[in-house]
Amino acid sequence: MAETVKGFKIDPKKLRIYGLVGSVVGIYLAYILNSVTGTNIFSFVGALAALFSVVWGANAVRRVCAYGIGTGVPSIGMLSLGMGVVAVLFGLSIAEQMGIGLLGVIIALVYSLIFGYVVGLIANRVMGFNIPVMEEGLTDLSGAGTLAILGWSFAISGSLGYADIVHSVINTGFLAIIFICGGLAILHPFNANLGPDETQDRTLINGVMVGGLSTVATGVCALMTLGLAAGMVQIVVGFAVWYYFFVWFFRLAKRDASAVVGTGLLPPTVQ
Repeated sequence: MAETVKGFKIDPKKLRIYGLVGSVVGIYLAYILNSVTGTNIFSFVGALAALFSVVWGANAVRRVCAYGIGTGVPSIGMLSLGMGVVAVLFGLSIAEQMGIGLLGVIIALVYSLIFGYVVGLIANRVMGFNIPVMEEGLTDLSGAGTLAILGWSFAISGSLGYADIVHSVINTGFLAIIFICGGLAILHPFNANLGPDETQDRTLINGVMVGGLSTVATGVCALMTLGLAAGMVQIVVGFAVWYYFFVWFFRLAKRDASAVVGTGLLPPTVQ
């Protein structure tokens, strides 16, 4: 999909690889660092790993929804996280029952990709969307949603164990925060940049920016599950990510705007 203005353009296949490798390696790196140091301080690396999935998923949203289903942007973003929740719980549970808990990430990922493809087939062949990239897009979204949930779940629980994630993420209700914040990070970028001047770089930078806010949110949750040190590190890292990419996004918005003007004070509230 060619862009009309200057800016980086990354092929969807490359973004898929970056999302897969970056998230999987990041999640396992977080686990290894915590295990080697005997602490939970490196749980924030799981949140950073989720950002790779956010970019992957945000690009999938813009590819599918560019066909004109503007009102379906929120729906497809929530769908990606919904498929992700199912895949995460299935993968981690099966891995634990088989005594190969550490492979839960891989099992969840494989299941999610198959799940997404099947849902894409149903959307196109049964519901009649007839969107050329629907199967590919929903496969990407399911995988991205799964790895994003795994990354942020690790950031809150400090573990890849099924029982630990159920205890720290699901029983506490923090899954709802991951679901909403993660869904926004994946769906909001295209929604926020809709229009004929939508560009890949501005949309994806917006995704990382919102992902930074999601990391702050999971850091607040980590204060109650992992303690002050691990939670504060995550909040600081999330704020730094948000600020850096907010400045970048603002610069791109000014680049792409036809004009930047002062509008004065906001009008009074309509009664």
